[in-house]
Amino acid sequence: MEDLYINEKDKNDLEIERYALALERIMEIPGESVCEEPFRSYFGQMASFTAQMDQTWKLVESGDLRKLSLEQLQEQNRALYEDILPRHYEASYANPDYAVDCLGESMGQMMTFLYAELRGMIPAAFEQNRFAMVIRMELLLEIYQAFVCAAQELAEKDADFKPEEADTDRRENPKDAVNGTVTEEMTGLPEAETIRQILYWYVSDYYEPESAERIAQLVCADRDFAYRIIMESDLSDLRYLYYFGEYITDNELETARHLNEMPEEKIRLMADTYTEGYRIGFEMGNKDISIKKTVNIRYNLGFERMIRQAVLNFDRIGLRSTIYRAGSNIFQGRSVNKNGFFGANPNKQFDYDHKEDQALVLDKLLVERKLECMKSAYEQWKKEAKEHGGPAVVEIFGEKPFVPKTKKTACKLSEKQQKLSVEYAGKAGALQNQYIKGEERSFTIIAFPVPDIGAQYAEIFDDIVHINTLDYKLYRGIQQTIIDTLDKGLTVIVKGRGANRTDLTIQLHELQDPAKQTNFENCVADVNIPVGEVFTSPVLQGTNGTLHVTRVFLNELEYKDIWLRFEDGMVADYGCANFPTEEENRKYIKDNVLYHHETLPIGEFAIGTNTTAYVVARKYGIEDKMPILIAEKTGPHFAVGDTCYSHAENVKVYNPDGKEIIAKDNEVSVLRDTDVSKAYFQCHTDITIPYDELGELSVLTGTGEEISIIRDGQFVLPGCEELNKAFGQRS
Repeated sequence: MEDLYINEKDKNDLEIERYALALERIMEIPGESVCEEPFRSYFGQMASFTAQMDQTWKLVESGDLRKLSLEQLQEQNRALYEDILPRHYEASYANPDYAVDCLGESMGQMMTFLYAELRGMIPAAFEQNRFAMVIRMELLLEIYQAFVCAAQELAEKDADFKPEEADTDRRENPKDAVNGTVTEEMTGLPEAETIRQILYWYVSDYYEPESAERIAQLVCADRDFAYRIIMESDLSDLRYLYYFGEYITDNELETARHLNEMPEEKIRLMADTYTEGYRIGFEMGNKDISIKKTVNIRYNLGFERMIRQAVLNFDRIGLRSTIYRAGSNIFQGRSVNKNGFFGANPNKQFDYDHKEDQALVLDKLLVERKLECMKSAYEQWKKEAKEHGGPAVVEIFGEKPFVPKTKKTACKLSEKQQKLSVEYAGKAGALQNQYIKGEERSFTIIAFPVPDIGAQYAEIFDDIVHINTLDYKLYRGIQQTIIDTLDKGLTVIVKGRGANRTDLTIQLHELQDPAKQTNFENCVADVNIPVGEVFTSPVLQGTNGTLHVTRVFLNELEYKDIWLRFEDGMVADYGCANFPTEEENRKYIKDNVLYHHETLPIGEFAIGTNTTAYVVARKYGIEDKMPILIAEKTGPHFAVGDTCYSHAENVKVYNPDGKEIIAKDNEVSVLRDTDVSKAYFQCHTDITIPYDELGELSVLTGTGEEISIIRDGQFVLPGCEELNKAFGQRS
């Protein structure tokens, strides 16, 4: 133990020394004129940002951060994120367009990558992670030194240069006489490949410690940065929101104020629904929660009062809460759709612009390196991983819709890199499943609105709480009626109406013993809150047709007139109307729905039954802002990607009526027994047809009988009359 202590002390002392040396050298950059413009200005700004990060570090380390007034904290928070806010982004080096315009295409892409990575020092400063600070400071210095060396080499050559021995002076005419291009040698710049190699080895060298720490944050309860803020702060003093180091807006402040004004019983109701859904998920999935020790809470800042109660609830059932920050660097990935704890997104376009930054470094060797590091990390935390129960997620909705701008200057994965990315995702998913087994873990998701949703925020919030706590016993009975009807059939027909062009035939599994087996799960308020759907994994062979929705938001991105055509259950063609050209529209879907796969299977077919949620959305005009979690309950929906039973297909699952759900596989997922890399896609995206775009949903039985369940947006199946009451119409 003494040796371990000494080693840790030596490691800490070394990091302190590296930090001091790097900072001292960086602070010299603004006074140097070795690099010519525009790179002199760029590196001067990077040095200034690093100085700001050092000041933030010291503010947190000294405890002075918690002595600031709310107004001072707001100013400090604004200063940290000001450069990437939309009003300043056009002239920020974080913007690929600006960086490329100022610094050239190859250098511009790498310099905007560097700045985005340096911004990862913000969470590091708040979490007092000196290692994360040091490696980014040293990366800046290594790249700066490459520019210094190139400039010095040019200066030395110019000192020996004799004009009478050349046709022209290089400084007056830096054009290559052969091909007319500006060369790195002539302009005093390092070769672009030199800089790319520095970035490459930065990612390769540090992926191991970064991966180990990330997995530790997931499965180890002693990584308690956010936990301590949530559990120890005076939540009535909203200054606590600024202690996380996330960007804070009126959404987070008003959410916290709104929850502070709620009676204790309502907070308990929200937290109880959330944590009980998690517990029931294990019960319904026939999984033993008693062998689990941790649960990962993911949420948006502002909900701390509910989260604190949820932590206490989880403690009572033997689960300690892990709470890690959403990704903010090249190791964790950047995405518009956040995964962890997070504040406001200062600029979703920034995340969208940098979501494929790995294109600068991704190759086969790096994929292998990342997988090796991931395996090593899971081995390090093997016991904790086995005892981890899975995520409990609080989603938010109501923010202003985001329609991304596709930029030619942003890094893009090549076709080869897209395949490598898909390969990595598949192998990483399989690797995680070895240590956090799918057949033993569960999850839950619940959603609430934020103030951006509109002036009726308080009323909408109350209605969503009501939706999240609907009587699941009532829905369970109605949904069983629907399931009993569906189980009589071999295929389901789904057609749109009006502008909706949907025309699909869904093939169902054949039940060998209908008295004991069922195709559809009766989904109440457990893993997916609120109540309101029955779902299955369709047979791919014979599942054909077109799925179309006039407008939908998927993972915070808008899609206009999105359509997917299926042949034997696989995506055969697709398009939308977001952009002027077919090429742009197809790329948008391939990147953000297919996740770079050439095709995906239908992993789920479901019928949403939560007409109350549908009516609430129409009542407030927030249909476009409803999250998938609720939207999927407001009509039939189809998921492309993995099935709902991914990695847990062999676990026996039963409905409340005692029947076993046998439709957990399809022709792709069964390949796990022969080649797991072909069985899973690590994605599952739900696309819902709202009731008002639905013309028909009928089941065809083996005898040729057609039984209608929904017609012209209304439930017409006897026993489902209660669902139509929300529409305000008699059935």
